[in-house]
Amino acid sequence: MPEKMTVDPVLATPNENESKRLTAPQPGGPPPSAEKASIFASAKARLVLVILVLLIIAGAIYYVSEVAGYETTDDAQVDGHLMPLSARVGGYVQKVSVDDNQAVTQGTVLVEIDPKDYQVAIDKAKADLADAIAQAQAVTQNVPITSANTSSQLRVTQSGVENANAGITVAEKQSLAAKAQLEEAEANDVRDQADLARYKQLVDKQEISQQLYDQSVAASKASTAGVAAARANAAAADQAVNQAHTRLAEAQANRRAAETAPQQNASTRARALAAEAQVQQKQAALEQAELNLQYTKIAAPVNGIVTKNVEVGMNVQPGQQLVTVVPLDDVWITANFKETQLRNMRPGQPVEVKVDANDRTYKAHVDSIAGTSGSRMSLIPPENATGNYVKVVQRVPVKLVLEQGENSDHSLRLGMSVDPKVKVK
Repeated sequence: MPEKMTVDPVLATPNENESKRLTAPQPGGPPPSAEKASIFASAKARLVLVILVLLIIAGAIYYVSEVAGYETTDDAQVDGHLMPLSARVGGYVQKVSVDDNQAVTQGTVLVEIDPKDYQVAIDKAKADLADAIAQAQAVTQNVPITSANTSSQLRVTQSGVENANAGITVAEKQSLAAKAQLEEAEANDVRDQADLARYKQLVDKQEISQQLYDQSVAASKASTAGVAAARANAAAADQAVNQAHTRLAEAQANRRAAETAPQQNASTRARALAAEAQVQQKQAALEQAELNLQYTKIAAPVNGIVTKNVEVGMNVQPGQQLVTVVPLDDVWITANFKETQLRNMRPGQPVEVKVDANDRTYKAHVDSIAGTSGSRMSLIPPENATGNYVKVVQRVPVKLVLEQGENSDHSLRLGMSVDPKVKVK
């Protein structure tokens, strides 16, 4: 048999001893496979730790960018105008041109009320207006005529007063002359009567001729008649003076009446103005009748969706609601945010609105924040001054306006639930 070779441990090189030590199994230590598994486990743990750190960082970034910088609420809904159209005149409904939920355009006639009574009212108003115009023209034409007549009457009456004064002067002078003539006739009569008495004595003694006595008798009779005539003339002259005074009084009365010419002119002008006002009143009545005829047709004021409360044959009264038009071109979002969410909220901030009905997201912006909380607008607002007050976070309505063209398909309806998200940072 070949002889075995032996190696002296002392003579072995250090590298050989070290390799033997590493390859030789260590007492109590793990086997080589376990050591490799431990290395792999530590590497996996470090990888998981790195992944967790990255997830935490990503979550922080997401929170800061998507959560911390936004305010959202589920207490929000689509809001808009409701336009209730009521009857402005009463009558029987003869035609309803729309049905519930029908889309209409501005100016579309929705309901028609029987117009016959209102057409009759227009005809009557036209007749009343024509009559008032005729009366006004007649009164207006009297204004210059009255003015001219009163001016002429004033001049005539003034002249009449002057003539009456002159007539009094003439009558008084004639009266004085008549009285003087009466005195003269009386004096002559006294003389003739005395002569007649003397001639009577002489004729009885036949100292004078009968002819001379007869002449004296005739002269006495003539003087007596002259006295009577003079007395009558004096009385007539006095009567003429009285008549002249009467004419003066009449002339003065006529002048006083003529002096009311300004008042008469003013009265005539006032009647003309009253007649003109009557014309305007009748004109207004005609216009009102024409408006009432127009009111028999109820038209849509805007584009929108109709909800009706009327049927053909109904007898409606003024103010009775007939239809309601919802304009879908002008809708917005009313979001009731908690008061603690309003710290950084300002008008103009962008908003994303998610609608439950169609699962779409609309772009909007903050338009305004209400001046009071929703509870203060309730029928019975809370009274926080009571002793059992418990603080409750209030909600304040915020108006969110959709951007231009976001609701072009009119898919939003009033009252729909939405979830707005306002970017506040």
